[in-house]
Amino acid sequence: MRRHVVLWIALAVTSVVLSAAAAFETRASRLQAIKTVGIVSAIGEEMSLTQAGLTALGNTGQSASISAWGLDEMMIVQQATTLLSPRFRVQPVSYRRAAFAAIRDSAVAPVNLLRSDPFKELVRSDVTPQGLDAYIVITRARSKLGNGRNVEGVGLAEYRTLLADYGLIHALYEVRVIDGKSFDVIEKRAAAPLDNTGTLRLAGPSGPVDETFGGSASGERLRAAIADLITRSLPITLGDMHLTDSP
Repeated sequence: MRRHVVLWIALAVTSVVLSAAAAFETRASRLQAIKTVGIVSAIGEEMSLTQAGLTALGNTGQSASISAWGLDEMMIVQQATTLLSPRFRVQPVSYRRAAFAAIRDSAVAPVNLLRSDPFKELVRSDVTPQGLDAYIVITRARSKLGNGRNVEGVGLAEYRTLLADYGLIHALYEVRVIDGKSFDVIEKRAAAPLDNTGTLRLAGPSGPVDETFGGSASGERLRAAIADLITRSLPITLGDMHLTDSP
């Protein structure tokens, strides 16, 4: 009886390993077959302003427009094009950025697992031209701050305790590779933290707020700091997804 149990466990483990290897091989081969891509970016039209901790009870999230910064078109699309061009033929695409930015994950995690990825149909219906091998879709990601309050996308967050105040900026995003024919999600990955050594941490690119963000030039300093998070993290994220050639 014991030998049978061990045999069944061994067979189960082998099946899982083989399934994972097959999935990786399929994903790798589908990425290898991609020649033409279009880039969709929708993370930088507004900045969230979040307070958490002792003073945040009852506070609602606020936001401010940063569309004048041009993060999506002037930074993310341009940088992604430069990074991807050695391997793919990157073609300009048109899309309604607001439609992609409006999609949010459900607050109930199991719902996100059960429902179909909402960006698949949006790429099919809202992006032109159609017919490219794949579309690289870059949208906001979410992380928990302090006592569990969610923050997402580009933002400025403050967390207060009895002993100290902590502040940080964040640029949380995730990248999808969507097949241009079947519209299946070939690969999906959230950008990882960069220097995750501070007291207050998020599961994505972030950095501490200091006194340089005050004064009349604070807007430009804030824009530059957010730009730095994206500029440093995007090559790592695309490399981790095997979308760029190894140096």
